[in-house]
Amino acid sequence: MVKMERAIASPQHRRNLARALIVSVRPKQWVKNLLVFAAPLAAGSISDRKILEPSIIAFVAFTLVAASVYLINDVVDAERDRSHPKKSTRPIAAGQVAVPVALVLAFIAAVGGIVMSFLLDTNGLGLVICIYLVMNVAYSTFLKHEPIVDILVVALGFLLRAIAGGVADHVPLSNWFVIVAAFSSLFIVVGKRYAEAELLGEEASNHRASLGKYPIDFLNYARTLSSGVAITAYCLWAFEKGASAPKGALWIESSILFFVAAILRYALLVEQGHGGAPEDVLMSDRFLQIVGAIWMAVLVIGIYLSR
Repeated sequence: MVKMERAIASPQHRRNLARALIVSVRPKQWVKNLLVFAAPLAAGSISDRKILEPSIIAFVAFTLVAASVYLINDVVDAERDRSHPKKSTRPIAAGQVAVPVALVLAFIAAVGGIVMSFLLDTNGLGLVICIYLVMNVAYSTFLKHEPIVDILVVALGFLLRAIAGGVADHVPLSNWFVIVAAFSSLFIVVGKRYAEAELLGEEASNHRASLGKYPIDFLNYARTLSSGVAITAYCLWAFEKGASAPKGALWIESSILFFVAAILRYALLVEQGHGGAPEDVLMSDRFLQIVGAIWMAVLVIGIYLSR
């Protein structure tokens, strides 16, 4: 209760209702929804208007449904968040947004996202969106307390975004693409758990029951495993893509170096205690942004030279 009162009293955390609602839907995390553009980008078809428009619709639909999930999660976790050094400032935990208001907004956002996803000339996106919503509601209510399951569910949320881009645009998803997306997501989520465990120490299990069941050595092993599989799969994807597109092969294969550099940089940041909020890491670390931009540029050049 003391922490809640401090969160409200602190000048930097005072918000009117409109701003509190905006913060509650976590605009910073909307960057995750850019994954819907990954499949058409990797296929070299994102410049096609018939591909780009469904991708934008998928992005907006996922943003709405994800906002609904964030609101539901914050309502369920309000009491626990008040004991967290950073999450105690979330508007619902801090008492700046009433629970009924949050739930009504969550319902509106969820319905809006689902309706939008089914407006496309395909049921694929709507199905993916519904799976994401049901899965995350289950996560917010009980799955987050189960070790391993909680990590897999969050990682699957990233993967579903990448899959949504493919089904919305009717872009075939290669096996290597799915593996890279899955294990890169797992790497980020395990890093998040590692950072939370390091930050909260002995209080970790009080905030999230599953955290107390993860030894640091296990989280380190999981990070090594997931990053290793992601890098290996990316290499195989790049060489396969290069073999089928000789004009851009050198560029596509060279992108491996920058992909690995981004993985290593993120791993270093997690070790330094910055992995608790992946979106903040992406938005604030200049080195990671530069490496990511170079990786994307080299890859895009290779893909479009091959067309």
